[in-house]
Amino acid sequence: MKLNALVVLGSIGVAAARYTANLNYHSPSAHHPFLGISLYKVVRRHDAAVRSIDAAALNFTHGVASGDPYATSVILWTRVSPEYDNDKSNTTVSGTVPLFNHDTQEYVRISTAPVCVNYEVATDRNMIDVVTSGQAYTSSDIDWTLKVEATGLKPFTQYYYQFIVCDSDNASPVGRTKTAPAPDDDVSELSVAVYSCSNYPFGFFNAFGHSVRKDSVDYVLHLGDFIYEYAEGAYGWGWAIDRVSQPNKEIRTLYDYRRRHASYRADSDAFLSFASYAWIPVWDDHEVGDNTWRDGMADHNNTEDSFIQDGLMYGGSGLSFDQRKMNAVRAYFEWMPIRQVEMDDNLRIWRSFSLGNLVDIIMLDTRQYDRSITDLYWNSEYIHEIQNDAGRSLMGSRQENWFYNQLSKSKNRGAAWRLIGSQVVFSRLNQSTTGFADDPYNMDTWDGYQANRNRTFQHLYNNNITNNIVMAGDSHMNWASDLVWLDEHDYDPETGAGSVGVEFSGSAVSSPCPHGQNITIDEANRNSAALVAGNRELLWQEMYYRGYYELTISQKAVHARYYGVPTLVQRTPLEVSLANFTVLRDANAVQRPIAGGVVESGAVKCGKVLQTNLTYDTATGEYSVHNLSTFGYDQIVD
Repeated sequence: MKLNALVVLGSIGVAAARYTANLNYHSPSAHHPFLGISLYKVVRRHDAAVRSIDAAALNFTHGVASGDPYATSVILWTRVSPEYDNDKSNTTVSGTVPLFNHDTQEYVRISTAPVCVNYEVATDRNMIDVVTSGQAYTSSDIDWTLKVEATGLKPFTQYYYQFIVCDSDNASPVGRTKTAPAPDDDVSELSVAVYSCSNYPFGFFNAFGHSVRKDSVDYVLHLGDFIYEYAEGAYGWGWAIDRVSQPNKEIRTLYDYRRRHASYRADSDAFLSFASYAWIPVWDDHEVGDNTWRDGMADHNNTEDSFIQDGLMYGGSGLSFDQRKMNAVRAYFEWMPIRQVEMDDNLRIWRSFSLGNLVDIIMLDTRQYDRSITDLYWNSEYIHEIQNDAGRSLMGSRQENWFYNQLSKSKNRGAAWRLIGSQVVFSRLNQSTTGFADDPYNMDTWDGYQANRNRTFQHLYNNNITNNIVMAGDSHMNWASDLVWLDEHDYDPETGAGSVGVEFSGSAVSSPCPHGQNITIDEANRNSAALVAGNRELLWQEMYYRGYYELTISQKAVHARYYGVPTLVQRTPLEVSLANFTVLRDANAVQRPIAGGVVESGAVKCGKVLQTNLTYDTATGEYSVHNLSTFGYDQIVD
């Protein structure tokens, strides 16, 4: 009997270790363990007689992914499940059911056996030269997702990886990833693709696949709004192109957020990008809801009225905003290849990466962590009145101080460049010149937090921290600006003298132009011209095309290349080169003439727009001229 007991205890210990290897059981925040999964309960529920669910019943439903590369490790992700649907085991039981009987499989399905998965990392696509491997469990508790840290790798090295269900030949597709250079490595050049705002019902995620087909970058940065929370028709009609987000309602519960991530990740170009590059993602607002801040969002806040309204008026489940936010965060960490890195504080996602002596990437959270109240549409006048209040912060004091320390540490260690990932546009932008804005400034961006922006500029200028590249998304428009503390430092728009860096902001993978989804190129370009004319530091603006940009970073310069996708209502490998910019080291401004004096679309300062309609086929590598007026973004098709 004692021997049998020891065997059972030993098997429980092994099982616990395999569960622990899966990072998705862990809480995103070490100070908030209730956001994690109780491994004690999972192991107790585990039927020791069953090592794993039958391999024949399992599918790798969403391929593979990797992310958050370090010099000697990288995060690997997959989902292996006996069903395509997402886990509902946290669902509240309702209706006429026996009391005290809600936890049985009769009402709530939950796994009593895990899925056992092996993972391997190799130097070749055929997975022959395996350099590291491991084993982990997953279960319904974490929506059958699996996230592990592959360790013992070499810096700045390309690897291939694969997951295999234990004791079977049921294997995932082979993924490709790349580790980061070690902080002290001498790195001559690397490239990143920068994306934001992928809205499923508005169209296909063509842009995600373009950098893969070109094999043009080392890593992918996503600045947020990977998913949107809306029901069909609230922000985009997907029915005409068979892209209705699931579940078809505004998402609130843990199941809802899991299902929405699954819906978006099923896009074939998203599938391809995640499997081909290591991602460094961060959230914006719509991973939770519209215009989020620390304690709420546009239509859901931590008040009794909001709680009741969400429960009764909009078909919600009567939950607080805090609970909704917890649901969104749990699903995000389950579905994204992201580390629980130094998660010693509330919902921390802000983090940095040192890529050799070339560049430090500093990813901020300007939305969820500790943001002061923002424009919620009904309080716009109030936000306008307090926009320069010294106590307002996009990041909260802890993250803000960390940010300034990271900037100083980056300069002191001798990194050539600093890439700063901000969800919202950093530069001051007067949008009243287009005639579309009631308020000249967007209070939901850094313009609504002027004291915070001034403190950032003060730290950069006072400490002579130069060679800064701010990256932004959220606006659904393309922008290129010199980084200038206007009214505090002299600035010459003709040369860029007085700038402390550059901001490159991208439009969107598929989210629409804020001036109208079906805006014409001519109308869009007129609006862009008005914006460029009305803002001294704004060098180029473009609002027609959906797309992305790539940054090639070398010791001598940063080259930014913007690409537009001619249509979203069908899959296409075609893209249009919109504009190219160069920032020389220590110049701290876009090289003149701006974009070589010529851009494909939008408006450029001291230059011209020359519409060539030249497209590049990322699948074949061929150039051709298309009548782009026959393309477009209109979803309503016959």
